[in-house]
Amino acid sequence: MVLDLRALRHAVEAQGRVARVVIADVQGSTPREVGASMLVWPTDGGFGQSGTIGGGALEFEAAKAALARTGLSRHPLGPQLGQCCGGAVTLLTEHYDVEAVAALEGRDVIARGTGEMPLAVARLLDRARARGEVPVAQLVQGWMVEPVARPGRPLWIWGAGHVGRALVDVLAPLPDFALTWIDTASDRFPTAIPEGVEAIPAAEPAALMPRAPADAAHLILTYSHALDLELCHTALSHGFGFCGVIGSDTKWARFRSRLAALGHAPGEVERITCPIGRKELGKHPQAIAIGVAAQLITMKTGDTGAWPKRFSESGA
Repeated sequence: MVLDLRALRHAVEAQGRVARVVIADVQGSTPREVGASMLVWPTDGGFGQSGTIGGGALEFEAAKAALARTGLSRHPLGPQLGQCCGGAVTLLTEHYDVEAVAALEGRDVIARGTGEMPLAVARLLDRARARGEVPVAQLVQGWMVEPVARPGRPLWIWGAGHVGRALVDVLAPLPDFALTWIDTASDRFPTAIPEGVEAIPAAEPAALMPRAPADAAHLILTYSHALDLELCHTALSHGFGFCGVIGSDTKWARFRSRLAALGHAPGEVERITCPIGRKELGKHPQAIAIGVAAQLITMKTGDTGAWPKRFSESGA
């Protein structure tokens, strides 16, 4: 897990002051892992929250106490909270305002604690600077060490219809992806765009393809088969890390023929995956989105090939 500085910054900008609660250490069976975190802020009715440290009672009690507490606290889940996990969780609670967030900017690893920095922590930071060895989130001799989240893999979603909206709803909260969302007009998008998603209306969407990073992933699911084909053509001409198209086996057979006629070699055309989704989940937009999200998450970093066909059997 990592420290999501962007989410923390946005929360502070919106709320003024927030508490961040992070799991610093675990013993035995626990609901979440070290580095899982949530943000808490005061409201007229109590408190608001984003993120999760899991555990039901643990999370509720930690959120209630977050605005009045800072530092480390240990929580035996069974004896203290009546949870069946049986383990224990150490939480670190910190308060952030604009100045505190600004102090974190420009750092790849955040280490903080009381007293003099332990030698073990200094060595972790040295290795991160000198060798690029990013440490995992961990509590080291009372000091919390967390890597800072880097921008996610660029993912361009072409189409703001039912499936496009479902995909954005599912993928936007994940730190793994940086979403760019394109459709032909502003009224094609929902009124509320999820935080961190760049929505771009463009009368000629294919003209935006050269703006996409060469290693970006693309999901093509517009209202028009002709536009889908044009986007496949421009994606093949521009280059991509992954490209998937919603459709049926019949649609893809026609596309393969037409892309070949446009001058694309069969081996290149086969890098595009169509259909996308998981057939066994059904064709409901949210079901398609869940299947596609699972496929994206399980792709190997740097894999520039198509998803295995056994994961790509649903039509639309």
